[in-house]
Order: sequence, then structure tokens, then C-alpha cells
Amino acid sequence: MLPAQALLGACLLFAGPSVAANTCQTPINHPGEPFSNVQSLNTTILSPYGHSPLILPSPNTTGNGGWEKALLKAKKFAHKLTLEEKSWMATGQPGPCVGNVLPIPRLNFTGLCLQNGPQCVQQGDYSSVFISSVSAAASWDRQLLYDRANAMAKEHKAKGSHVILGPIGGPLGRSPYDGRTWEGFAADPYLTGVCMEETIIGMQDAGVQANAKHFIANEQETQRNPTYNPDANETTYIQDSVSANIDDRTLHEIYMWPFANAVRAKVASAMCSYNRVNGSHACQNSYLLNHLLKGELGFQGYVMSDWGATHSGVSSVESGMDMTMPGGFTLYGELWNGSFLGKNLTRAIQNGTIEMSRLDDMVVRIMTPYFWLGQENNYPSVDASVGPLNVDSPPDTWQYDWKFTGESSRDVRANHSAMIREHGSASTVLLKNKGNVLPLKKPRNIVIAGNDAGPLTQGPDLMGDFEYGHLAGSASSGSCRFSFLSTPLDAISARARKDGSIVQSFLNNTLLTTTALTSPLWIPQQPDVCLVFLKSFSSEGEDRTSLDLDWNGNAVAEAVANNCNNTIVITNSGGVNVMPFADHPNVTAILAQHYAGEESGNAIADVLYGDVNPSAKLPYVIAYNASDYNAPVTTAVQTNGTFDWQSWFDEELEVGYRYFDAHNISVRYEFGFGLSYTTFDLKSLKVKNSAPKNLTALPAKRPTEPGGNPALWETVYTLEAEVSNTGDVDGYAVPQLYVGFPSSAPSGTPPSQLRGFDKVWLPAGEKKNVSFDLMRRDVSYWDVVAQDWRIPAGEFTFKAGFSSRDFHAKKADTLIKS
Repeated sequence: MLPAQALLGACLLFAGPSVAANTCQTPINHPGEPFSNVQSLNTTILSPYGHSPLILPSPNTTGNGGWEKALLKAKKFAHKLTLEEKSWMATGQPGPCVGNVLPIPRLNFTGLCLQNGPQCVQQGDYSSVFISSVSAAASWDRQLLYDRANAMAKEHKAKGSHVILGPIGGPLGRSPYDGRTWEGFAADPYLTGVCMEETIIGMQDAGVQANAKHFIANEQETQRNPTYNPDANETTYIQDSVSANIDDRTLHEIYMWPFANAVRAKVASAMCSYNRVNGSHACQNSYLLNHLLKGELGFQGYVMSDWGATHSGVSSVESGMDMTMPGGFTLYGELWNGSFLGKNLTRAIQNGTIEMSRLDDMVVRIMTPYFWLGQENNYPSVDASVGPLNVDSPPDTWQYDWKFTGESSRDVRANHSAMIREHGSASTVLLKNKGNVLPLKKPRNIVIAGNDAGPLTQGPDLMGDFEYGHLAGSASSGSCRFSFLSTPLDAISARARKDGSIVQSFLNNTLLTTTALTSPLWIPQQPDVCLVFLKSFSSEGEDRTSLDLDWNGNAVAEAVANNCNNTIVITNSGGVNVMPFADHPNVTAILAQHYAGEESGNAIADVLYGDVNPSAKLPYVIAYNASDYNAPVTTAVQTNGTFDWQSWFDEELEVGYRYFDAHNISVRYEFGFGLSYTTFDLKSLKVKNSAPKNLTALPAKRPTEPGGNPALWETVYTLEAEVSNTGDVDGYAVPQLYVGFPSSAPSGTPPSQLRGFDKVWLPAGEKKNVSFDLMRRDVSYWDVVAQDWRIPAGEFTFKAGFSSRDFHAKKADTLIKS
């Protein structure tokens, strides 16, 4: 048997599901145990996907890519620390923020405050609630993504946050049932990669560290954590967390893709995920963390665990995890004072189980982004008001005497509400507009129906699967505290009052589908328009059980449409909803919002009344039926073995629209689809810059930079197209480029893959040329034999248009010349 410190169990498949092999498991430390007392599990057959090689040691950071000066400061700082101080720097502590690194007063280090923030400062009074991440992705707007992130980070900084726990590249959206897809961006690695990069740059330009999460294949909430023995004094598993079993090519081309963008953007930290990957916990998988993230991608920052995702001491540290969160933790209502790291890490150094050089690198990795972003210089103190809002570690669990300076309950909102309103309308997708019923033209008699239209009855800072109230955010670690909320009922009523219109509201979904519409009640005549506001809730901690709208929403839409010949449906959800009512002849228009933040009502009113011409596009596919989607989440197992929760990613590259295209399945609304109040055309797709004559199939071997081999990020081919506004309304066009690979590419290569897009403003009747720069990675597949990105020989097909199925121009060309 290998020595305890070598039993790290990084398990990753290299072959297909027909190959059987043993899967290694990892040793377990119990909180409070010395590292020398490690229990190791027997090697067992878990997965036909095999096991990955043990990759040791964890690479030391070099500061490569622009962090060299900050690295020197971090090394000088680390040199002044005692062994205990180094250990606790890698170990979270209960405190005012959701994650806390202890201050070191003698070195004037005030600690690190880590806060949740996919849509806001979660623990922040007097702060803004921005549009959600999936909403931002629906904008297909790089500038919006940057501006949103930058403003959000400024609010975090003013509250004293050093680290924002976001953005999210996983879940990517393998399954529409995943509960956290709204916290991520798009069911496409290319679009998500752009969103990750712009968001990280925006956050870190404001001086706040970003955290790319959750690495990796974190595609369901069900059984994301082990099921423990309910005895609070035990940490033994009844059943372990679900294992995402995934092949090497799929891992690179789908799930790692956006994290490569994140590392290229010099993200300060990455969060390893709850799930296992091919049998091994993601936070102690040396192949994932040491080889892929820190090695292949050249990641220079630090890896922190998700909250409670650390399941070992030695294994996690040697496998590349640099910081455990939240450190001391709550389990079944009891606070554990111990940790897998902390004092145990100190003992491991003292008894030689872990080398001091590894701990030094952990500290240097943690401190280098701190110095790179200048967080040592007059950084705002933590706002004392965040502590009482912390449900993860409330004040009665704190073991350190946290000191607060500066103003409490700081108002950090600035003028961000105006921007949030603009972003809300820019991310609203117009799916149907029969007879151009939109924009509204001062209708005199308006009906507002549906339980998503009105105010929240449980309070403005609570979001959940509640019957009444406008759903502009979600729950759990992504939840927000609303200072105010603009509802559709308020916003449309204000418009109607100016126009002298009548507004009637029917907000009870149950009555709408039973008795509300059974007697004559339209006053004084058939309404000019009926606006139906419906919702679906999704949240961390649980997966969706249905793709229907909540609270019988589909039936509400049908019932209203049966009684109103101009019914407009507005959905508010975290992702996919099937829409059987779309075929109803009286449903004249459909719009999709995605948790649009504090100005949600005003934003939708701006679109409905034509103050804003909609330009957003779907970041996922809306199918005709829920059964049309592949890759369901694993919701149950029929056996009770410890390691029996397995999720087989055997759809491989067929994620999202790739699956529907590969099998020629009709869809209701395809990926990238979205209407406008004007019309656009695209033509003349042509080569602007040809591929170099000496372009090689494999990239030149160059020293790794953040993001990987820099040759992968070089532009090798550029196309150009003419986009024109053929209607009579000014608006934004979103031209998109998709690539079809040559037949020489391996089987399973999708027929079309997004590889470029732009968002251009076009006045009515005008045209503009747009360019699509293709990098080497964009026209390569992951060669599992060469373990490198390869441009295939043969003819590519480049397709440009306005969605994944709306191509207006094509161009065929060969990039590798014979």
C-alpha cells in the first residue's frame, strides 16, 4: 500500500465506458485528528471510466502573466509568518463574512472577507440587486457583462469584501433541471467563456478578487454532498456525493472551456466543487487541480473549497487545494471547532507529512492576488452590518474577537439602479410577436394577470417558491436583500395612469384557472391587452422536478387566452420552461425574463411600451416537450452502497443545442433566438484574413501562460459579414458565427458550434460590417491521444446568422493546407 500522504485518489477517465478499471479512493481525516492518523479506503471498482494518474507535487505559483511583482510581496509577507499563522491563513474561520481569513494585526493584515455575490452583495443592506447571470448571458453583450460585474464589485468593495464568490462556469447547464443554472450563464462553453472573462475583468478592475466556480462538472444539486450519519459526532458517509463520470475530450471541450477563459482573465481564485469526478472528490483530485488547472491552464491563483467540500486533510492539500472553507463548520446544528486543516495542518508540517514548501505555496498563492489588486492599501473595512445578516456563521459562533471600523450600514448603491433597469430590458428575450402587437400603443383597457405581477407578500428581502410576488432573484447563497423592488404591476399601472387607461389585476393563479374567468368581468369591454406574468423558481440545494411554469402557470396562460384575444405572456425564471401555450392563437406575444433584479418591473415595461427595442437572445434551447431534453440529473439510486451515486455524462459533447442539432430534433425556440421590433439581414460572409499557409495541426509548444498554451489564443482566421437593419426601427443586431468541423474530426463532433458573436447598433436602413476572429482553440478539438488541441484536416463550414438554426450566409474553407 502507498504511504498515507500519497493516497490522493484523483480519478478521471481517459477511455470510453467500455473500458473497465479500478477506481482509487482517497483517505479520510476526521476533524480534530492528526494527519498521521489517516484512514484509507480500499481500492474498489466504481466506474468503468477508469482512474487518473496521481499528479504530484502541486505546482508552485510563479506569478507568470503579470503577477511577478505581487508574487515577491507575497513571498516577503509569507516569510514573516509563523507556522501557525500560515496554517490558519489556509483555513477559514466563522466571522462576519460568509468566508473569513483571520487578521494578523502585527503585520497590519486585516484578514480576508469572502462574500457570495452572483447577483448582489448577499449580506448587504443598502446595496443593489443586479440582473442574474443567466440574464446577463441572454444580453449577448460584452460591455453589459463588464459593466454589471464592475458595478457589483464596487458595491462589494465598499462593504469590505475582498473576494466575490463568482462568477460561475459550472453548472454550465448540461441539464435544464439543474437548480443553479440561473447563477451560471449559458448552456454553451463558448458563450459562458466570454461571460466568465468579461465578468472577471470587470470585477478585478474594481479591485476585488473574483472566484471562478465550481471546478468542475458540478451539474446537479441532488446528492452534491455525501449523506452523513445523523449522529453529529460522526462524519462517516452513508452514501458519498454523486460522481460526474466524464471522458477526457468532453471535459476539455465543454466543461473546462470556460475555466480556461477565466484563468486567461487572471482570476484570483477558483473554487473546487462538491461533487466527485470519476470517483474522487473534486477538492482532492490531483489530476483536476494539479495537472489540469494549475498545470495545463497555468492557473496562478489559489484553489478554495466549496463550503464543506473538503473531505480530507493530506489528500486535499497535496492534490492542490490551497484554502478550506468555511474552516470551522456547522453540521446538523452543531458547530465543529475542528477542521481538516488549521491545527491539523500545523501538525502535518511538524511531523513531516506535508512539506513546508507546499504550505508556503498555499500562502503565496492566497496573498499574491491580494497584493496584485492593491488590497493592502486603504481598503475599506468590513461593514459591521454584514455580520448579523450572516446565516452561515452568525455572531454567536464566532471564536475570534472581530473588530469593526468605519461606517455601519453603508449605502453603496450609487446610481446603479438606472443601469440595472437598462440591463433588465437589454436581457429580456422577445420570443413571439404575432402581428406586431408589441410594442404597446397606449392600450385603454389593460388586464394584468398571474401571480408574478405583484408585490412580494413575504417581504422584499425574501425570494423563494412563494405563491405571490414578482420573482426577481432567487434563494440560498445566491439570494439578495432588496432595498426596493419594481414590480410589473407597479410599473405598468404607472404607465397606464399617464395614458388614462384602465388596469384590472387578477393575481390569484388558482382562481384564474377555476372561477375568476367564468363570469363576465372585463370592464367595460373586451380588454385591449391581457398581460400574463408567470414564474418558475430554481435555487441552490435542490434540482427542478418540472420544466413547467410554477403554480399551474401553463394553465393560467391557456385560461386567460381563452377569454382574451390579445394575450401576452411574460415568463420569469432561472432557465428553461416548456411553453405549450405558445401555440394558442390568442397568445400573441411571449417574452422571457430571467430574474432581472430590483428594476425588473420598470425594465419589462420599457420593452412592452417600446422605449427599448428588445435585442436579447436565448442562452439555451426551449424544446417542445420536457422529454425532448437529454442528460437528466441523477435523482435516485436503487442501491445503498457508499459509492453508488453515479452520473454518467455519456451524452459527451451533445450538450444543449448540440444534442438537438445532432439528432435533428425540432425545437420551439432555438439557442441564440430572439426577436426585435425591427428586422435584420446578414450576407456576404467572406474571408477577411486567411489562415497562415504554414498553419500546423498542433500548436507550437510554448511556455504556459494563464489560460494555457498562448498559441491557443492566437487568431488564425478571420471572417467578415455585412449586417443590415432592414426594418424601420433602430436596434441592436446580434450576428452569430457557428463552425462545422471537417469530416476528419472524431465521431461525436457536433454539427455546429458557436464560435463568435457581436452586438452592433444599427439605425433603421443602415448596414455595417462585422468581423469574427477565430483563435486556434476555436477551430480545434481535443485530441485524447496527443493530449493537445488539434486543427483537423479538411473543409470547415462557417455559418453566420442570428441563431443556431437561422443561417443567412455560409463559407467553406480548409485551414490546414496540404
